[in-house]
Amino acid sequence: MQDDEGHRHNHLKAWREFRRLTQKELADQAGTSGSVISLLESGDRKLSPKWLRRLAPALKTTPGMILEHNPNDIPADVLDAWAEIPEEKRSDAMAMLKALARAAG
Repeated sequence: MQDDEGHRHNHLKAWREFRRLTQKELADQAGTSGSVISLLESGDRKLSPKWLRRLAPALKTTPGMILEHNPNDIPADVLDAWAEIPEEKRSDAMAMLKALARAAG
């Protein structure tokens, strides 16, 4: 989604606040400064794929989630459980969830 000035909206600030991090704490984990985080959150600096890959691990989420989903709209226990699954096991976990949903339906 973009506003009239062409800035892409994202959920970086919501994810940072959800993980109870300050801009400086997130910046330290991503190897940047708090002022850069502020610019990324406001849309004054583009949240590029490079930035998403740097920020997602610190926020215990994925780049796509930062762009598309506000963490406050997703049950916290679901997010916490997903964050605990190692990256290499997530496709197996998703397959199990889909199978469970089909069986329940």
